[in-house]
Formats: sequence, structure tokens, C-alpha cells
Amino acid sequence: MKKLISALIFIAFGLNGLSHAQSKPQLDLPKIKLSAGMHLIDTQVASTPDQRATGLMFRQEMPQGEGRLFVFEEATPQCFWMKNTLLPLTAAFITDDGTIVNLANMKPQTTDSHCSAKPVRYVLEMNLGWFEKKCLKAGSKLGGPPFSKQ
Repeated sequence: MKKLISALIFIAFGLNGLSHAQSKPQLDLPKIKLSAGMHLIDTQVASTPDQRATGLMFRQEMPQGEGRLFVFEEATPQCFWMKNTLLPLTAAFITDDGTIVNLANMKPQTTDSHCSAKPVRYVLEMNLGWFEKKCLKAGSKLGGPPFSKQ
């Protein structure tokens, strides 16, 4: 009986640790600089399925001028939601050459889908209103390492 109780306690603490690990924001992703006209963006790159799935969940703040770039293997319609995301964000859906296809303002902690207007490989999330303040909209171009020159 003692072994059974010890095993249950071990499992309970193990699951609690797993749950706690999944509720932490990702802060250790690779970083690159992107440009939007004269504006520079410090960008964390989420390129693996796990990194993309976690996204900006559980982050309580993000400095202005910082964002998260989601990189997909191929251009497909992309949809995002805000489950467990505490910050209001704007998502820019971006083509291979850095052109913004469309923008979507997203409310925190919702499961509403926000989708690209056409297939894209990149999605850049910034604080809500950042694109508007910088006069960036559909058709604007971003520059930086991921975007091919055309």
C-alpha cells in the first residue's frame, strides 16, 4: 500500500511539473531583425511545430518593437487563435517576398480564428496597434533574412 501511495504522489508531482512547464512563455527562441520601412523589429522566430503551437501563450508583456515570427514549411492558409495568450496582438500574414497580405487584430484568451486571406508562409505577431501606429497595412513590405528578394 505504501508503494502505491508513493507512486501516486510521484505521478501527481510529475504531472504538476509538466503542467507548470507548459504554462511558461517561450523566451529562448532564435532572434532576427526585420525591417518595416524605417522601423526595426526585434523578432523571435518560431519555426518548429511545438514553437508555433505555443506561440506567445502565457507572456504577460512584450516590448514595443518586438514580435514573434511564425515560419511554416510551405505557403498554406494560416489561422491563429489566442487561447492562453494574455496580450492583445495584431497578426500580419506575410508572403515569401515580405508583402503583408492582411492584418488581424486579436483579443486575448479567445478561440476565434483569424486567418490569412491567401496562402502564406509567415505570420508576424506584434502588440495590438503596432502596425497601425507605423502606417503599415496590406500591401506593405517587410524586409529581413526570411524574405526572398524578387
